[in-house]
Amino acid sequence: MKNPNRQIIIDDTTLRDGEQSAGVAFSLDEKLAIATQLAALGVPELEIGIPAMGAVEREEIQAIAALGLPAQLLVWSRMRYDDLRACLGLNVHKVDLSISASDQHIQHKLKQSRQWVLKTISELVQEANNLGFEVCVGMEDASRADVGFLVQMAETAQKAGATRIRFADTVGIMEPFGVFNTIKTLRAATDLAIEMHAHDDLGLATANTLAAALAGATHVNTTVNGLGERAGNAAFEEVVLGLKQLYGFDTGIQLAQFPALSALVANASGDAIGSRKSLIGKNVFSHEAGIHVDGLLKDPHNYQGVDPALVGRSHQLILGKHSGTQGVIHAYQQLGISVSRPQAQTLLQAVRRFVSTHKHPPSAGDLNHFYQNL
Repeated sequence: MKNPNRQIIIDDTTLRDGEQSAGVAFSLDEKLAIATQLAALGVPELEIGIPAMGAVEREEIQAIAALGLPAQLLVWSRMRYDDLRACLGLNVHKVDLSISASDQHIQHKLKQSRQWVLKTISELVQEANNLGFEVCVGMEDASRADVGFLVQMAETAQKAGATRIRFADTVGIMEPFGVFNTIKTLRAATDLAIEMHAHDDLGLATANTLAAALAGATHVNTTVNGLGERAGNAAFEEVVLGLKQLYGFDTGIQLAQFPALSALVANASGDAIGSRKSLIGKNVFSHEAGIHVDGLLKDPHNYQGVDPALVGRSHQLILGKHSGTQGVIHAYQQLGISVSRPQAQTLLQAVRRFVSTHKHPPSAGDLNHFYQNL
């Protein structure tokens, strides 16, 4: 299903919700580098911090704003007067004012009522507009909220002057079909831009984000490498590539230089990337099985669902227990050694014995040793 005429805006929150991951604390230099690289990839919006955290956070937000990046900058704020005033003087003109949407949060966290929530939205959005801010109303825990009440929140937000609402699956419990239906309902009920904010507690953050876009969301939140609280957020790289490859949505983002940003965020967060993590894991474009390697050597499209070049990667052909003779012949060709098929069959036995013992592929030196002992 393709929708090539509609653009989806990526509002990346690596520097806000990504840094909220337990144990993660970016230095100012790391924040500046991450923001700069995100903007260089073409990311149009960056959520860069929480002013109410204190003076140091505000100084760092000002430093990012001073870079003059070609991206619009947002800050996150609770829907409170004191939080909103902390956003002043930072050279940032967009704010996400967040307030609870579910009865669970309204009653058991805020100790308030739905009517109080609507009144607060009306008052605080108008106040933010008066202070010169463009406002996105964040619907915290929207995935556990009554959809009818979400519509009321949207109507109140729009009447008060907001330009966007954020549907937050705060505890990561939604699935794509439910997301699609809910966002479609909101899309029919409001003229506001709609942003999806997904968490990955059930491993569905990217799927939920794509479903939201398909249902009519205009903006989506992402984080580099899927960094974020608990299981993380929707991964930037997965969402950008998924939107384009699956649905033809334009984001204006190019991922060829993404590996450098991915490594920067991984190092800055101290959060290692799993070897099988989609698109960025070290092994996700590696091939060992004989039938796959033979097919790839004939035509990469035989076993290529995603072109690794799109994310600055390339295919790697690995020799191991499941390799075939064609993979062995290719590996030796890469070393400048021509081997016959009977020789490859003998060498394959050596490769299999090696990996069974050492639990890793043979090096070039190991392959030369096998050849010399034919």
